[in-house]
Amino acid sequence: MWWLDRGRRCHDTSRLSRYARNIGLAFQIIDDVLDITASSEDLGKTAGKDLAAQKTTYPSLLGLDESKRQAFELLELAKAELEPYGDRAVSLKAIADFIGNRNH
Repeated sequence: MWWLDRGRRCHDTSRLSRYARNIGLAFQIIDDVLDITASSEDLGKTAGKDLAAQKTTYPSLLGLDESKRQAFELLELAKAELEPYGDRAVSLKAIADFIGNRNH
C-alpha cells in the first residue's frame, strides 16, 4: 500500500511547510518589533535601523501591539500544525516558543 504512505508524506510536507512559513513570518515580525523596542546592546546590532531607513515593517504598517498580536497568533498556528505528531514534535514546538520569547 505504497500510495497510503505517499499520501501521508504529502500531508506531512504540507503541515511542516505551514509550520515553517508561520514561524518564519513570526520571526520577522518579532525582529521588526525588537528593532524598535530593544537597545543596540540587547540586539547586538544597531537598533532603529529600519526606522531610520524608513523601511516598511510590520510595526510601521500595523503598530507595535497589532504586530505582536499577529506574531503570537502565527506561532500558535504553527504549533497547531504539529498537534498530530504529539511528543515527536516537542523540539519544533520549543523552537516556536523560543522565537516568541526572544529579546534579541
